[in-house]
Amino acid sequence: MPAGPILVGYVDTPEGRAALDAAIAQARLVAAPITVVTSHRGGAGMSTKEARDLEDDLQHARAVLSGTGLVHDVRALVRGNDVAEDLVDLATETDARMIVIGLRRRSPVGKLIMGSNAQQILLDAPCPVLAVKA
Repeated sequence: MPAGPILVGYVDTPEGRAALDAAIAQARLVAAPITVVTSHRGGAGMSTKEARDLEDDLQHARAVLSGTGLVHDVRALVRGNDVAEDLVDLATETDARMIVIGLRRRSPVGKLIMGSNAQQILLDAPCPVLAVKA
């Protein structure tokens, strides 16, 4: 098993919180650090409000992790990539043990139009992926 962190794809939603909880449980089982990641396309089109909202979203994750005693890192990635691309790239860069993501129910049309970040992560990740529901 890789020796790096457990990565958590995080958005401050019920699904994101479920992913964070599952990652904490996994990290305790194997004494691994956690890296919480939120991703935004960013670029010149990113407003000050969006940047502030991105940082605000991570406050919940920081608060939860501060009480766990686990080694952790919280990152906001603004690389211009899709969420799936950012998570898979970071998993490769850090030799991640696992990626934990939250899943939400989507309509068939929503899946067709929007694609599926979860599917791309599951197919392209260089490590195991744990997908949880809220």
